[in-house]
Amino acid sequence: MTGLTHRQAEILNIARASGRVMVEELARRFEVSAQTIRKDLNDLCERRSLTRIHGGAIIASGVENLAYEARRFVAADEKKAIGAAAASLIPNGCSLFINIGTTTEEVASALTSHEDLLVITNNLNVAMLLYRHPRIEVVVAGGTVRRADGAVVGSTATQLIGQFKVDYAIIGASAIDEEGALLDFDYREVQVAQAIIANARTVMLVADSTKLRRSAPVRIAHITQIQTFVTDQELPERLATICHSKGIEVVEALPKGADIDDAPAEVQDAAPEGAPVVRLR
Repeated sequence: MTGLTHRQAEILNIARASGRVMVEELARRFEVSAQTIRKDLNDLCERRSLTRIHGGAIIASGVENLAYEARRFVAADEKKAIGAAAASLIPNGCSLFINIGTTTEEVASALTSHEDLLVITNNLNVAMLLYRHPRIEVVVAGGTVRRADGAVVGSTATQLIGQFKVDYAIIGASAIDEEGALLDFDYREVQVAQAIIANARTVMLVADSTKLRRSAPVRIAHITQIQTFVTDQELPERLATICHSKGIEVVEALPKGADIDDAPAEVQDAAPEGAPVVRLR
């Protein structure tokens, strides 16, 4: 890319290889100040080559998604809090779909102490997290396994999903636009997600606030098709208005160590020590 300094080109190469770069690590590597690295990252973000995250940056995306392992680094604490908050809304003794995504995997991790669950998933990572637990039965959708992330996609997976009618669906999205469209990158994955939404009594969207600043080309659904949205920050005004007008419950999960002073006192008191606190919007 023309106009880049040698250091900026190297930073971009590192980001492409690992999915993310961190200010302090780059400062040590190039033996410059953190302020200098921040300026480099800001320049690369202005060129839309990178997207800033807390403490660093990731490869920008709009047509192609980030590598799955790289996505694990993005808003990791927020995703963990979202996963715990979402799992707390799932009762024992129910059936649920869980689709592909690093945030839905956090929900699965937080479900391991639940009892008498039936989980149908097209996410091999979710299946590996849950199958060892004797009080959780796991059904894996058949079909082609996407090597990049362990997702099972395609018509066979969609057909299996259609054989169930479950209590809850836990879905993620790669992007959410200001008009409420839930978006993704792979139309085969979207077809499975649409079948999941169509065959669940209650649909719960789990997505951190970085998804509100991204774009993706394939439409999954509209936010009015869900009943609960678990996220980590207050929604933008336009999206919040849509949720409020349609009666969608918005749950804001605060990561461990976040400032919870403005959360309701009863919510703070009820939260176990070290657990994420939630606000209901």
